[in-house]
Amino acid sequence: MRLSHGIHLAYCTNIHRGGDWPETFRSLSEHTLRVRDRVAGGRPYAIGLRLGDAASRQLAQADELARFRAWLEENDSYVFTINGFPYGDFHGKRVKEQVYQPDWSTPERVEYTKRLFDILAEIALPEAGGSVSTVPCSFKEYITAGEQVETMRRNLWEVVEHIDALSERSGKDLHLGLEPEPLCYLETTDEMIRFYGQLCGDRPGDERLGKRLGINYDTCHLAIEFEEADDALASLVAAGIRISKLHFSSALKVQPSSESLDSLAQFAEDIYFHQVVAKGADGVLNRYRDLPDALAVAARGEAAGDNEWRIHFHVPLHCPPTALFDTTADQLQAAIGVLGANPALCSHVEMETYTWEMLPGQMKQRDVVDQLAHEYDWTLAELARHGIVAVD
Repeated sequence: MRLSHGIHLAYCTNIHRGGDWPETFRSLSEHTLRVRDRVAGGRPYAIGLRLGDAASRQLAQADELARFRAWLEENDSYVFTINGFPYGDFHGKRVKEQVYQPDWSTPERVEYTKRLFDILAEIALPEAGGSVSTVPCSFKEYITAGEQVETMRRNLWEVVEHIDALSERSGKDLHLGLEPEPLCYLETTDEMIRFYGQLCGDRPGDERLGKRLGINYDTCHLAIEFEEADDALASLVAAGIRISKLHFSSALKVQPSSESLDSLAQFAEDIYFHQVVAKGADGVLNRYRDLPDALAVAARGEAAGDNEWRIHFHVPLHCPPTALFDTTADQLQAAIGVLGANPALCSHVEMETYTWEMLPGQMKQRDVVDQLAHEYDWTLAELARHGIVAVD
């Protein structure tokens, strides 16, 4: 939906199944329109579209794209952003670290991302522009040689050129956002700033980089790294990095007692990757590859020095703390405060809680539409506290 100060808000449709375009479109028709009816109040409704490679190939066909554009107009809806992070299937079977493949060292990632922008250039509104969020270059374990990093930079520059040409031709502001995530090649704000500096060094003075590539700042991911949102966002802006999109998301955090660790077992599922970052009494961060790994270390008594765990498990934005679990909603609220103080910071905002199918029963409503409507209620209330409200 349209918000004041030219900001656009949507939820990411990666919460629904969508392996190919027919399944994706079915989810839009069966779920997204019901959410629209609950929250839009008759206003134009924004969609944060998730397209995997197969779906993007099918939608990119001229006839299919024309039908989708007509469907958007018929339902008073528009697309301003696409989640281009997961390339393949994202529901129903093991995803884990495979979500980072193909990475930015491959031609497959390049062609897929170009295709997403080709679609956006056709369907995005001129006043909203279009963004795509993408993997943070790669998973750290996959990078074994400097040549891979050089290839990733070359590939990103190739896509920057493609985006800029599309933007010039369409008159729409199009931009790509790298999305730092725990244990990935770009994991922290500092790593993002360093890599961006390397990209700048590859082509000194080329202004297309600042316009067409930035960061998708996921408030869950950076909170897991124990970063403070106001400091991190200020550092990114000072480095000249565009805030392409703000992902409103929240992670689990716990004090690792025997009771809380026992209860964490219900989150150790087999579909998604749940990296854990722990902080000790000395302030040092310790990283565990996945939640089952962290629980195994704790079971051996080897995590006694951990004071707090933050777990990459997206929980509903409106989820209250319990006796055993808290969330990183404070960092999401801090990011909202930064946006309220400077609404020009970013015009694309997307709520992302893709784990609905995996959530323990006490954390989710019976219907995904109810869940999403509650997230809108929470988000709109928080934004309104900082002077950002829905507009016609």
